[in-house]
Amino acid sequence: MNDDAKADATELRIRRVIRAPRERVFKAWTTASDVEQWWGPGAVTCPEAHFDLSVGGRYSIANRNPDGTLTTFRGEFERVEPPHTLVYSWFIDADPDGETGSRVTVEFRDHEDGTEIVIHHERLPAPEVTRMHLEGWLGCLDGLAAYLQG
Repeated sequence: MNDDAKADATELRIRRVIRAPRERVFKAWTTASDVEQWWGPGAVTCPEAHFDLSVGGRYSIANRNPDGTLTTFRGEFERVEPPHTLVYSWFIDADPDGETGSRVTVEFRDHEDGTEIVIHHERLPAPEVTRMHLEGWLGCLDGLAAYLQG
């Protein structure tokens, strides 16, 4: 886990190399049955995910928190270029101000050790939300690496 992670008040960037082929990493990121196996930082699990992997298609990812509460992330795909790039809106159902949404860009790049994932999450509303998302993304990448390398 050699992350290159940077965050400011309203956006973050993370780079991580996963020891798996790019096509497999892209599939694990965009297939509900895969996402349900690895998504969620720490003790958070994913009981349900849905993807319509097309421009204008919608997705939703449910997080079950350790206390049993559910938080759902949802949005719409703006760009889908398998197995290279995804761009999608990001809304949190629990966020009363979430209707402005933020945007996630994920790039999947060939790397000599597998696949480099580059996440750019922008338009976040406040520094504390950015920090929370940075921790969440790092935890999800830990889960993805364990899933694909286990």
